[in-house]
Amino acid sequence: MTYKMIVLDLDDTLLQDDHTISERTKNALMQAQENGVKVVLASGRPTYGMLEIARELKLAAYGSFILAFNGAKIINCKTDEEMYSSTLSTSQLHELYHLSKREDVGIHTYMGQEIITEANNQYTEIEGEITGMPVIEVARFVESVNQPCVKALMVGNSDRLIEVEKKLQQELKGQLSVMRSKPYFLEFTEDGVTKGTSLNSLIKTLGIEREEVIAVGDSYNDQSMLEFAGLGVAMGNAPDDIKAIANHVTDTNMNDGVAKVVEEFILQPTVSLT
Repeated sequence: MTYKMIVLDLDDTLLQDDHTISERTKNALMQAQENGVKVVLASGRPTYGMLEIARELKLAAYGSFILAFNGAKIINCKTDEEMYSSTLSTSQLHELYHLSKREDVGIHTYMGQEIITEANNQYTEIEGEITGMPVIEVARFVESVNQPCVKALMVGNSDRLIEVEKKLQQELKGQLSVMRSKPYFLEFTEDGVTKGTSLNSLIKTLGIEREEVIAVGDSYNDQSMLEFAGLGVAMGNAPDDIKAIANHVTDTNMNDGVAKVVEEFILQPTVSLT
C-alpha cells in the first residue's frame, strides 16, 4: 500500500515529554513530505497551540493541514484558510458549567487566544503550559463566556473524570461529543465532531482514500481517527484499550514511535521499489 497522508496526534505521540520533536522523527517526516506525503497534525489543542509545531515541520511549504480542537477546526496551513469550524453555543457552554459544578470538577474554555476559567487549578495550568496560552481567571464563568466557543474541558482527578465521562456520555448523547484526551482532560465539542469525522471531510476534499491514510495516536480522543484510517497506529505508551482497536502498535513517544511508523510504512516501501 502506498500511503499519501499521515495524521498525527501531538502530545504523547509526535511530541516527547518535553513537548519537542526528536531529530529522528523530524527527519523522517521531512523526508516523507519530500516524497509527497501529507503530514497532518490532529490535536485537542487550540489552533494557536499547534502553530509552532506546524512551522517547525514546514507544513505551509508542503501544503498540509491542522485539525485543531479535536477536529472542530480544519486549517489549511498554506493559505491560513479555516476550511471548517464548529462551535458550542453559549447555552451549551453554560449547561456544561452547571454540570461541572454538579460533578465537582473544574471547567475551562477558550476565547480568542486565552483560556477562561472561574477557578484556576493545576490541570488548567497544565493546559496553559502545553498551549502557550494565558489562563484568565474570571469572577463568573457564565457572565464572562457570552459568545460561542469551539470547545470546553472539564478537568480533575483521573479516577473522578472516568466516572464523569461515563455519566455525561450517556446524559449528553446526541447533544455533544464527550471524550478524554488525557486522564485529567474531558473534552466537549459539537455532537458528531471528532478527529475521525474531520479527517473524513479533509480527505474527501483532497481526493485521498481512507485506505491511503495512516493515523497515529495515544488516547481516547484519537480512537475515531485510528478506527477510520486505513492504518490506525497506537503508540506504545497508549492505554491497552486503545492498542486493542489499532491495526498496529509502535514504540513510545520517548523512543521515536512516530519515526518508526514513517520509516516502516512510508519510507521503506519507497526504497524497496527503487
